Amino acid sequence: MDKKTVVTPYGSGDSKKMEVEKMFDKIAPKYDLLNRVLSLGIDVSWRKRAISYLEPGQPKELLDVATGTADVALMAAKVLKPSRIIGIDIANQMLDIGRKKILKEGLEGVITLETGDSEKLRFSDASFDAVTVAFGVRNFENLEKGLSEMYRVLRPGGRIVILEFSRPQLFPFKQLYNTYFKYVLPLIGRLTSRDVRAYTYLFESVQAFPEGDQFLQILSQTGFQNPLCERLTLGICTIYAGTK
Repeated sequence: MDKKTVVTPYGSGDSKKMEVEKMFDKIAPKYDLLNRVLSLGIDVSWRKRAISYLEPGQPKELLDVATGTADVALMAAKVLKPSRIIGIDIANQMLDIGRKKILKEGLEGVITLETGDSEKLRFSDASFDAVTVAFGVRNFENLEKGLSEMYRVLRPGGRIVILEFSRPQLFPFKQLYNTYFKYVLPLIGRLTSRDVRAYTYLFESVQAFPEGDQFLQILSQTGFQNPLCERLTLGICTIYAGTK
């Protein structure tokens, strides 16, 4: 699939945004469990590594886009100790679970979750010191528009950190990974979340996503300075970072 291929969860004819919202609302109750099981718990270390990119700048106000159940927001609150984190997502069922986790951790004074569209951020220009997105940019209907909005709300010198799935290249790990992602993961997802398409979409959307140098070029074209990437766990996942 090339980078212009549009992959949607259900192929219903609705917009990608509507289908993604529907999908995440459906799988929300099992989302955290499946993340831990399907990644063998490695996703926690991926998030820690991504957040470490923000530590030198000590951001005080942070926006977490496509926050889901608030895993990144919660970890960022503990590691970075900012004064405010706002997490936005289009899937309200995911946000409801995130709010319960925030209350349990006693971080409701720091983290606020709200329904929001990454491509139409309600915030004023230069509102945040940092923006994070974990496993979310792949689901944007208009990638460039979403990135431009995040650039707009960043303060000069602020940093964006993006965590996203990627495609391993090393033989034979590449073949094992593709088999797991294409066949095993959808089966587990179907048995636990009862959504046949959600985890098939995951594989397809990763294949279609413009990763590596392609994505760094898009970041540059959006205006981000010194874009860089770090591949994790033999290339299963990649961190992208850039500065305004």
